[in-house]
Amino acid sequence: MDRTERIREMEGLMDRASAAVKDMDRALADFEAVRGSVEALERYYASDEWMEDFEADEAGELPGDLKRGVLSEDGLFELLDEDKQLFVRMLKLCARYLSGQ
Repeated sequence: MDRTERIREMEGLMDRASAAVKDMDRALADFEAVRGSVEALERYYASDEWMEDFEADEAGELPGDLKRGVLSEDGLFELLDEDKQLFVRMLKLCARYLSGQ
């Protein structure tokens, strides 16, 4: 590869990395901004209130047009699990970065 090709290749790598860094910065800002919401959902899911709301839904006591995905055991559980898995992924990435790999 000659010098011009190398510089073109490195420019392409720089452009891609720059866009990814900016995207990650925005995504992390969004992720940080919802931390309180995720913590509130965790508390709700572990509470007696959630169970009462779930049972009311099962008994048909809630309005039919009420959005209630939060009462879906799988949906809320999976969201909370995905949240934790993102933290694990970020920790692994940080550990790899800090170890120089």
